[in-house]
Amino acid sequence: MFKAGFIGCGNMGGTLASVAAKSIGGSNVFIADHHSEKLAQLKKAYGCTDCTAVEAAEKSRFLFLGVKPQVMTNAADEIRETLLARKDSPVVVSMAAGMTVSAVSELLGGARVIRIMPNTPAAVGEGVILYCCDPRVTEEEESLFYDLLRPAGVLMKLPEEKIDAGSAISGCGPAFVCLLIEAMIDAGVRAGLPRDKSRLLALQTFVGTSKLALQTGRDPAQLRAAVCSPAGSTIEGVVALEEYGARSAVLAAVDAAYQRTIELGKAK
Repeated sequence: MFKAGFIGCGNMGGTLASVAAKSIGGSNVFIADHHSEKLAQLKKAYGCTDCTAVEAAEKSRFLFLGVKPQVMTNAADEIRETLLARKDSPVVVSMAAGMTVSAVSELLGGARVIRIMPNTPAAVGEGVILYCCDPRVTEEEESLFYDLLRPAGVLMKLPEEKIDAGSAISGCGPAFVCLLIEAMIDAGVRAGLPRDKSRLLALQTFVGTSKLALQTGRDPAQLRAAVCSPAGSTIEGVVALEEYGARSAVLAAVDAAYQRTIELGKAK
């Protein structure tokens, strides 16, 4: 069984380490982070093995860098020589927003790189992981990588020039969705529902509507129209959403996230 290493075990790094542990067993997952409590949680829950960043770089066939773009240079400096000294050629998996495959590879002395953009629902197996591969990554390695992260949810391969746009939806989107859910919960409370009841109704409505769209393949516009009876309550609510600019607000949010991702990539 091959080994997977994780340098940086914050929200996403830690989530993917737990996913890898489900695929290949915790004893084959090496974790390195400056925060000992994060390592302790992963060790206790999944049996992962804590180590230094250099040790993870020495032992892993797939080495995940769960660090932000602003600190990627420092992380690369710490492990570059170790990677260059290896006789085999590990695959580095980067989740740094906006940083291209070639940029990460250059920082690491020419390492082969898979670039990913995961999202937080991966923690419960309902996530999205966008990815693109260095041309030097073999089909066998891509298949192993795919199987390693399969328990996270949906893996979608995109041309690299589309990754930033995709991440503005699936990577940033959970925050946007949570904001909408919060608003629906508060609206239910305003209408007289207990908060716990309103919360369950809002959450299940989002889950159910998403599953309905996925499983039927119907366009969301069709599903919306099916709920809007003539002169009914729903169409009045839809009109209010349009009048208050809900559609424009979502478009602006995704575009702002997309533009910021591009800025982060150019900063390195």
